Amino acid sequence: MLVAVTDHAEERYRQRVRGTLDARGEIVARVSRAWAAGSVSRDPARRGTADVRDGQLIFVCREDRPRGELVVVTLWEEGEEPVTPRRFTDALRRR
Repeated sequence: MLVAVTDHAEERYRQRVRGTLDARGEIVARVSRAWAAGSVSRDPARRGTADVRDGQLIFVCREDRPRGELVVVTLWEEGEEPVTPRRFTDALRRR
C-alpha cells in the first residue's frame, strides 16, 4: 500500500506529537504498520474512507483500492488526556 500525507494531516500531527523532525515520514510509518496489523475500520456511509488506528491517534484516509493508494487526510486523538485540549478543536467546529 502506497501512503501519501496531506499538508493538513502533517500539521495536525505536529500539534499532537512534539519534537518530531520528519512528520510525514512518521505518519507514513505509523499508518503502514497499523494497516498491516489490520487496525482499519470502514464506515459504509463514508464511501472510500478508512480510519486507521495507531494507539490514541486515528488517521482518516481516502482509499483508492484499485491503485493500492492511501492518502492520509487528517487525524484526531482519542482518550481522556489529548495533547491538544478539546476547547481548541471544538472552537474550530463553531466557525
